[in-house]
Amino acid sequence: MVKISVIGAGNVGSTTVQRLAELEPGEIVMTDIVEGMPQGKALDLMQAGTINGYDTRITGTNDYADIANSDLVIITAGIARKPGMSREDLIKTNSKIIGDVAGNIAKYAPNSIVINVTNPLDIITYVAMKATGFDPEKVFGMSGVLDAGRFASFIAEELKCSKRDVEAMVIGGHGDLMVPLPQYTTVSGIPLPELLPEKTIDRLVERTVNGGAEIVELLKQGSAFYAPSAAIVRMAEAVIKDSRRVLPASAYLEGQYGQKGIYFGVPVKLGANGIEEILELKLEDSQCEILKKSSETIRKGISKLEI
Repeated sequence: MVKISVIGAGNVGSTTVQRLAELEPGEIVMTDIVEGMPQGKALDLMQAGTINGYDTRITGTNDYADIANSDLVIITAGIARKPGMSREDLIKTNSKIIGDVAGNIAKYAPNSIVINVTNPLDIITYVAMKATGFDPEKVFGMSGVLDAGRFASFIAEELKCSKRDVEAMVIGGHGDLMVPLPQYTTVSGIPLPELLPEKTIDRLVERTVNGGAEIVELLKQGSAFYAPSAAIVRMAEAVIKDSRRVLPASAYLEGQYGQKGIYFGVPVKLGANGIEEILELKLEDSQCEILKKSSETIRKGISKLEI
């Protein structure tokens, strides 16, 4: 039986628990600092199990001790981005929150794999790795699966085809300097550049880069949670089933893509041990330039932290 703990019972956390419960991993613990909220949502989700047909045990708690012996811990805690707020604006507040969260993970679940979802994603994942003291391959961030999902959705809408047939790839920092890769994006195996003109692809790339901000602007309060939770669960499933899926994730680089000592969105092989392998792709010069700018932004953010 697998034990999964989700830190943060807001929209992203609770929706993630709902999707995870339907996979029937065994036990899920949802924790939050707000008294009663994780307990109430857990009770609601347990009752939903009798209707949707899952037997997953779900516990809501305000006590980190309840995450003890978790196999996988998913961090969704922190403040959400607000209209007009960049991910970088979140650094100071969320780094303090995640520093505390990571300390408790190290104390109660020292053998767990950690997936971070809190923004600014790449920087906060670095904070989580440092604060837990875990090996870098056991701490990674959810970034490219969500970004690729958005890119794929826009492509399917443009081509009026099934979303099932679109496989997209997005790498780089999770933010304004992400890099969607049309040459590695296919529709039923057909490379995207053979199906759409360059100007159309550029438009879809631009919308993908601004995908999160578009939703924030429309919602007025809060940010996306349905697609992020779906992306989290795809990654979590690869870990708990040891399926070794090749997915984009924010991984700690040690020379790959010309970067060292930072977390960065790249294609990886995910399994029971976390990141099993980092895959390096051949990129165009313009894409390498954006990646360089993206890495500089991440390094600048890290330099402001007291770690």
